[in-house]
Amino acid sequence: MAKKRDFVRIGAKEYHDRPPLSSPRAFPFVTFVAKILDSRYHQSVSETRSSEGEMVPILPLRNSVVFPASVVPINVGRARSVRLVEDLLGQERAVVGIVSQRDAEVDEPAFGDLYDVGTVARVVKVIRLGPSNYSVVLHGVSRLKMVAPLGLEPYMRARIRRIPENLERDVELDALGASLRESMREALALMPNLPKETAGILDNVRESGALADLIASNLAAEQATVADKQRILETFDAKARVRAVAAIVGKQLELLRVRREISTMVADEGKSQRELILRQQMKSIKEELGEGGEDDEVEELRERLRLAQLSEDAQKIAKKQLSRLAGMQQQSAEYNVTRSYLEWLADMPWNKTTHDKLDVADVRRCLDEDHFGLEKVKKRIVEYIAVRKLRADKKGPILCFIGPPGVGKTSLGRSIARSMGRRYHRIALGGVRDEAEIRGHRRTYVGALPGRIVQGLKKVGVRNPVFVLDEVDKLGVDMMGDPAAALLEVLDPAQNGTFQDHYLDTPFDLSQITFLATANNPDTIPAPLWDRLEVIEVPGYTRMEKRSIAREFLAPKQLSAHGLTPERLEFTEPGIETIVDNYTREAGVRGLEREIGAVCRHVAMRLAEGEDVHEVATTEMVEKVLGAPRYSRETAEDQLVPGVATGLAWTPSGGDVLFIEATRMPGKGSVVVTGNLKAVMQESATAAVTFVRSKASSLGLEQEFLRSIDLHLHVPKGGTPKDGPSAGITMFSAVASLLLHCPVKRDVAMTGEITLRGNVLPVGGIKEKLLAAHRAGMKEVLIPARNERDLDDVPKDVLAELHIHLVKRVDEILPLVLEPPVAAPPETPSTPPPEGDDGVHAV
Repeated sequence: MAKKRDFVRIGAKEYHDRPPLSSPRAFPFVTFVAKILDSRYHQSVSETRSSEGEMVPILPLRNSVVFPASVVPINVGRARSVRLVEDLLGQERAVVGIVSQRDAEVDEPAFGDLYDVGTVARVVKVIRLGPSNYSVVLHGVSRLKMVAPLGLEPYMRARIRRIPENLERDVELDALGASLRESMREALALMPNLPKETAGILDNVRESGALADLIASNLAAEQATVADKQRILETFDAKARVRAVAAIVGKQLELLRVRREISTMVADEGKSQRELILRQQMKSIKEELGEGGEDDEVEELRERLRLAQLSEDAQKIAKKQLSRLAGMQQQSAEYNVTRSYLEWLADMPWNKTTHDKLDVADVRRCLDEDHFGLEKVKKRIVEYIAVRKLRADKKGPILCFIGPPGVGKTSLGRSIARSMGRRYHRIALGGVRDEAEIRGHRRTYVGALPGRIVQGLKKVGVRNPVFVLDEVDKLGVDMMGDPAAALLEVLDPAQNGTFQDHYLDTPFDLSQITFLATANNPDTIPAPLWDRLEVIEVPGYTRMEKRSIAREFLAPKQLSAHGLTPERLEFTEPGIETIVDNYTREAGVRGLEREIGAVCRHVAMRLAEGEDVHEVATTEMVEKVLGAPRYSRETAEDQLVPGVATGLAWTPSGGDVLFIEATRMPGKGSVVVTGNLKAVMQESATAAVTFVRSKASSLGLEQEFLRSIDLHLHVPKGGTPKDGPSAGITMFSAVASLLLHCPVKRDVAMTGEITLRGNVLPVGGIKEKLLAAHRAGMKEVLIPARNERDLDDVPKDVLAELHIHLVKRVDEILPLVLEPPVAAPPETPSTPPPEGDDGVHAV
């Protein structure tokens, strides 16, 4: 007897710890159950026939159903159930009724909370687990149906009727059992991790009804709910029961087939897709176990990296860093550094592009809508787009727009991006001195970030945007490196396909980016960088162009920006002309836009104060709002004075008018040059004086005219550094005018370099200088004859108002620029200072 009890205890323990039937660990015990199932099944049937209408205690169950001929361990902890178990202690072969609850949440169920059909079970073993906790091993005997409740205290009791099992066999029942057995065997075959002897268990159960009960009792919760199992228990007809279980097994079999097909598809789609499925399954398992939390962020990063379609090198780095991240504590500093790095990798547009719209007509339309004039610049841009359309794989040049501020260089890049259908991003390089701003910081530094190129790519979200590198001429150099040198790899078409940012530490292809650059002064652009740029000069605007821009672009823009309409403020042509001529003197239109905005603000203020304003921007109204005119059309003095000449200069802000003043005083032949002039300009002054001295006789001067006088050449605006050779003929004219007592014409300007042999050499910036002369109201301009080809770039309306003189020799200059002589000032004899004097004497 002891051996039998030990055997049952061991079997009950195995059943108590068993997993569902789909797990391989379930089948050692299932084999044991199957071997005794048939013998106990017949025994239970015989006992059922002799017992009807008996009174039994009722043990309610949550979340489970006990089937006949099954051995089940039940944990008992509720008060009534504990009293029932304690009453059964010491009783051999005690019988109880096992009935499942309709709602598992009910803690103290009444008879109305129980199903009517349950199982008569014999108590095999009672194990005490604690003061009020027991484990009871029950052996199902037969089905029961409750006839009448008898009471709830001290535990539930009811009168039951045992449901006999029909043991008659027929061909249909045997066929249904065989079909169920085959379906279950096929389902077990689709579970590759099960032991080989698992399928043989089905052959040990011969009765079809018992087979259905065995399979139903071992169905997992996700395969059959308590309600499903209860319906099977309430199905007394064996054929109907086998069909019900076969339907559930059929669904499970179909699910296993679908899973196998999915596994086959996953195998074909490659390693990355398989990893995704596995990780999704792992995530579900961890969620079931309540272990999600910390790994959710890693899994989210993994999914983002998968969708980013990283390059092969980046995938290797990301996989390694993800493995490191999964093993780190979230509180560590390195965790945040690694996570930020992986987020940058995931956010980079590795394979995202926009579709190009390379329509030449559309490009020309966009440029005309956004910019007035600039025909040569527009023509070059249209050519650039046309070549890209014919050769999509062609690596185009890096266009660099050079010109004064306010002429629309940066907005040209925005227009190009709009016409191509690409995204636009501007990178301001003015004042950048650190190489890391271009190449990025290494991740070993605290607060490391990628360079501005990578940051811009993340912002636009595509790998083929239009990047405008603004103010490349203002890059600096210091101990942190040379950012201009770092730009070489970015802009070089032969190298930027494998650009490597120090932060990302993996190559990224920049070859699909359309790079544009802007600058004011070409002299400060490094030579290696200059070699990779195709320079397009964007000149300043003429007075006519400024008036048109103000009328068609700036005035409507400022009216809209200040909440006004043309009915409230109307800009007239004289008013616009007054602003252009009297309040601005620039190559661009930024100052012009500010002055128009000032007029709009005046009207907006009056309108906000409640006044019904209908104003017209005439000359009088403009002068009232803006105050006294800042500039006048005539730049020279009304009184002609010998020794003053008007020159033309090029500056980063456009052309400008430059005055050269010369005077003389008693002395010993020294020459003084002032005005914050640099070396080249000082040399031009020396060359001019030397040439005058060499031609003294032909000019009607004494050979030793410098013996008793000193010369002083001065260039006003001493706070502004000046340099360049183009003031040579202007200095010569000023010195000759002073010595010959002939003033220089007030409406003549000049530019050109001179040599000691009397040649006039070509200079640069002719277009900007002529525009400056035109703005200053000059009528005649002298330029070197070899600069005649540069006149093609000058607007025709400017050339129509200027008389251009082309000079080859210095001898040609004076007849063109000098007025008739005026009375010479009285000569003051030079007397050497007496001995012991400090050298200062009156003139």
